[in-house]
Amino acid sequence: MYNREEEILEQYEIEIRNTTRGRGAFICDTNRGTMLLKEFRGSKERAAFLYGILEYLSGEGFLAESIVPTKDGELLSRDEAEDKFYILKNWYLGKECDVKNREDILATVNKLAYFHTLSRRYDKEIPRFLVAQQDGLLQEYEKHNRELNKVKNYIRSKHKKNQFEVLFMQVYDSYRSQAMEVTNQLKEQLAFLSGEDKKQMYGLCHGDYNQHNVVFSQGECALLNFEQMNYDMLVSDLANFTRKILEKYNWNTGLGMDIITAYDKVRKLLPGECRQLYFRLAYPQKYWKIANHYYNSKKAWISGRDIEKLGKVMEQEDERRQFLEMLFHFTS
Repeated sequence: MYNREEEILEQYEIEIRNTTRGRGAFICDTNRGTMLLKEFRGSKERAAFLYGILEYLSGEGFLAESIVPTKDGELLSRDEAEDKFYILKNWYLGKECDVKNREDILATVNKLAYFHTLSRRYDKEIPRFLVAQQDGLLQEYEKHNRELNKVKNYIRSKHKKNQFEVLFMQVYDSYRSQAMEVTNQLKEQLAFLSGEDKKQMYGLCHGDYNQHNVVFSQGECALLNFEQMNYDMLVSDLANFTRKILEKYNWNTGLGMDIITAYDKVRKLLPGECRQLYFRLAYPQKYWKIANHYYNSKKAWISGRDIEKLGKVMEQEDERRQFLEMLFHFTS
């Protein structure tokens, strides 16, 4: 009896030598090199756009995955039995970006800046479903602020508070103040940004830029997993990657500024983008995330992991403030 993936792969003009499972997908050894088969939950329109942009990047000499059409020229294959769609991509085997290696980190940032430079030149029409709302980040922060207030009111109403709740309330006013200040500054910037400024700051973003989606293969750096691509402020990718790295490095100011400088050397950051980068890193995202997890979990049993994460956020606060102060001066 065939395995499910073998039945799906019969829809392609390739010879399969071997398949192995890996991270919710199938890595395929074929007569045309290594490929990856994974379920695709997006629309056919999204698949068509991804095919086009990836072909464009390839034509520009940018190393990234590409989509392999079926025998019938379709971009998605179908599992009739389970009514699911799959996508087959040319793949790169290698070493992921090592977050303990500064050279890997900076090379990954260079790759991002180069990708953004090319994505700004892409002249095909951008589908509406890819375009983020121009005030999307502001709406997100305002929603987070309401949620933080909801958690605070819930904990305050309790007569007996556990260890997590005591810690949460100890630092609530400080983080609430930070959240409101960043939200107000962001609102002010959006009100005064010109249409031309916004146009220069937007472009095609990877949407999930992290160390797992950058692979060093045979001395080259390949970018993978574009399924979350959107059209947004380009610094959203840079901010997300920078935050993930700095949380692992106790908000090391030197490394943080090296990351931003490395990006800026490849693609010059505009003043408005620098301010956006500050807003995205200055908002107490980790504190909100922990609070949101607590509120949406069974509160009769408090996760020791939540207590540990909140404690770490508190321990890193001085270093985080030092980095943000340096970044603020950089963006002024």
